[in-house]
Amino acid sequence: MSIFMRLVLLLTCMLAGCSTTGTLGIVTKSSADPASLLKNSQGFEELGPAEGQACRHFILAIIPFGQSDMAKAVDKALEATGGDALLNVSAESSLYGFIPIYNVYTFTCTTVKGTAIKFK
Repeated sequence: MSIFMRLVLLLTCMLAGCSTTGTLGIVTKSSADPASLLKNSQGFEELGPAEGQACRHFILAIIPFGQSDMAKAVDKALEATGGDALLNVSAESSLYGFIPIYNVYTFTCTTVKGTAIKFK
């Protein structure tokens, strides 16, 4: 086996990751009151596709920084488009580890994609 192939095999073994995906109908900003919006049959206009991502990092598995929750990812997606909510949302959570045996550095990210809307 060549040195290049051994190096590729070693690097592949040192990286690990997994992800999950799900879908939702409507997701609003964390500061919105979705119940009152639905009760009032509020109209809306479509602003187009939107995507947001929030990540949390861990160094040596004991020093965390960042925020990877879905609310943060939704707020980032809506901030970029100026929208109030997302329709037909897909949410994905991913976990990546570099040198996973020792937990030297890992991070987890939540990504949301959907159609941004603005309530009238």
